[in-house]
Order: sequence, then C-alpha cells, then structure tokens
Amino acid sequence: MKTILELAKEGKITKDMKICATQEGITPEELREKIARGEVVLCKNKSALVTKPCAIGKGLRTKVNVNIGTSKDRPNLEEELKKLEVALKYGADTIMDLSTGGDLTEIRQAIRERCPVPLGTVPIYQAGVEAVEKHHKSIVEMSVSEIFKVIEKQAEEGVDFMTVHCGVTREVIERLKNKERVLGIVSRGGSFILEWMIYNNKENPLYEYFDELLEIAHEYDVTLSLGDGIRPGCIADATDAPQIQELIILGELTLRAWEKGVQVMIEGPGHVPLDQIEANVKLQKRLCHGAPFYVLGPLPTDIAPGYDHIAAAIGGAISASAGADFLCFLTPAEHLRLPTVDDVKEGVIAARIAAHVADLVKGVKGAWEWDLEMAKARAALDWKKQIELAIDPEKAKAYRKQGGASKSKACTMCGEYCAIKIFDEAYKIIRKKV
Repeated sequence: MKTILELAKEGKITKDMKICATQEGITPEELREKIARGEVVLCKNKSALVTKPCAIGKGLRTKVNVNIGTSKDRPNLEEELKKLEVALKYGADTIMDLSTGGDLTEIRQAIRERCPVPLGTVPIYQAGVEAVEKHHKSIVEMSVSEIFKVIEKQAEEGVDFMTVHCGVTREVIERLKNKERVLGIVSRGGSFILEWMIYNNKENPLYEYFDELLEIAHEYDVTLSLGDGIRPGCIADATDAPQIQELIILGELTLRAWEKGVQVMIEGPGHVPLDQIEANVKLQKRLCHGAPFYVLGPLPTDIAPGYDHIAAAIGGAISASAGADFLCFLTPAEHLRLPTVDDVKEGVIAARIAAHVADLVKGVKGAWEWDLEMAKARAALDWKKQIELAIDPEKAKAYRKQGGASKSKACTMCGEYCAIKIFDEAYKIIRKKV
C-alpha cells in the first residue's frame, strides 16, 4: 500500500486531499503539489480512524495541537477524556497523548476511539515507563527491540504522527559537553534518550536504526515529527550550537524519510528571545528543506508561570508569521502542574488567537475576511453578530450579559458616550452637508 506522500508524488489526489483542499480554500492539485514537495503533511494513519483530516504546512492555515495525557501522580482517564472533549470543542486541529501514568495502552485506545482529528504520541514515553513499571528495570535498561516494539504497536493502533528524538546523537552530545547550559535538556523524551546513550555508551537507537523506523512509518503511513530533544529550556540557552547541530541532523534525516515515502515535520524550540524567533524559523526552513515546522510556543520569556499560555501566544504569533506552520499550545499550568480541563480551554484559545494573528500576516484565505466581518458588526453595534464571530462565543456572550444592556445599545464601558455611536451621528450630519 502506497503512502500519502508516494501517491502525491505520482500525481494522485486522494479523498482526504480533496477534503483538506476545500477546508483551505485551494485546489486539490495545489495541495497535492505541496505534499509531494514535502512542504505540507497530511497526517493520517492507513487505518483511517481520522474522520476530520487536516493538512499542515506552507500556505495553509496555521494549525494548533493540544497535548493531553495522564501522569503518574494523576492517572485519571476520565479527566483526560474531558480535556479531549474541550480541546475539540474549542478548535484543536490535532491531539497528542503524552500519558505516563496508568495503563498507557488503554488510555491511548480510549482517546483514539473518541478523537476524530489526527492523534500523535511520543513512543519513547511508553517504552521508558514500561521498562520501569512492567519489567522492573530502569529507563537505561530498555532494549532497542523494546523501543521499536512500542513504536510499531502504537502505529498499528492508529497513531497518525509520532515524535521521535532522532537528532540526539553522540555528535550533538559532544557539543552539549562543550557548552554549559543553564537548563541542560528539558525535553522528557530527549532526556530518556540521552541517559540511555550515556549509560550504554551507544549511539541513539532512533538515529542508528532510522531505516527500521522508516519501515514502520511507511507500513502504517505514520508521519514522523522529528523531535527537538536538545531544545532550549530557557531563553539564555536559545540558538546555541547543540540546538543548531541537532537541527542540521534533522534536515539530513528529512531527506532520507522523503526518499522512503514517509512524511516529516520538524519540531522547534521552546524558549527563544523575541528577537531570535524569526531567525530560528528561517534557519529551520533552510536546513530542513521547507518541511513543516512545529513549535512549542515558543516562550519569549521565562518569568510567566501561571500565564505561559499568554507568553506562548506572543511567541507563537511571531513564529507563525515568520513561517512556522503548527503551534503546540501551552496552558496556564505549564511548568507548574498537570493542566485541568479549564486550563486546556484557556490554552487552546490562546494558541488559536496566535495562529489567526499570524494567518492575517500570511494572507491565509478567510483570515482577513473574518476580522473584517467583526469590524462591520462592531460598527453596526450588532452584538449578536459580534458574539457569533468571536473566537470564544461563550465567553463573549457571558461578558456581554454580565455587563448589562445600556439604553444606547453600547457596552457599559462607554454607554451614551460610545465613540461608535457618536461618530455615526456626526457622520450622518457630514453626509447631509456634502
């Protein structure tokens, strides 16, 4: 069975390509060409469990991913299913299950059954957890075969895209040794791989056996999200030699994946000063041959615990306007605890605002028109329409109701002194005199 990438290269347009092209306001042929060039990925496992496919990449609407999943301290499946429901309700384009507590297979399968959009995972999490919980070993005692069994199992169950930290190589570790970082490695998957490599004095198995990884990805048509295991965890560590060296390696692996018919996207940095964000995006696009860029935030400051969804929205808007294609949401709970259902909603909305802000700059079809319709509704003091057009209609409606209705139909901020109302009255007089 041929993969989506192989079909696109052969000039064939699939049903999912047609669906996604319609969503994006472009022709199916335009989308096919973008997929064939590797500029766009259409994440969908061959098992076809996704009923709401989406395409991610150049020239398309900026997409938003939502992370959910249990922890060892809170292995509550029902709570994660509620988060899934909220994430989908408020516009998540994809979901990632990052569970590390409880029965990971049961949790993933339950999420998969209820998830109509592409589902992603980080297989090394389950491999590491099972080494400790099931086999009574440490993470460093995982065997290569155990890691790959988990990858194949998740692919067989219908996971659409996987984060694999293939770029954490011995070469990168040498650069890391020569550069003293404030926060070392903050990627959980990256730290699992690094510890395994150091303890066993071996190369990263995901890099050494990349061809075997590609075979699994090809068989199930899984998109590889090449993870940034050396991403900076604070702005002081941003854009250093280890981070760039990993990116160079990911660029090389991208070409190998495309050659084998496997779709690829690249994961980007987490903490980056504002003035370095655009450079990071452009560097990734150059080194990774235009592959879609998936960024965590990024966070342009380290001092916003409790408000990291806002900090991430700032960084996300700038990175997406510079060419990043895919934003991973952050919640107010980032760096503090496992997020609640309410935290997930706040994070989704913040990330979607950032994505839309960037789409206005990118000239994505429909973005400008949305804002224009809102402006017209405001000019007409049409509150019903304004609420309908809001990115979070429920919150807008609640605020409007709490404010009470004024005699002038304006809001309670200005009331009779509403600038729009006053201008309308003055403009009527001006027009009569013309």
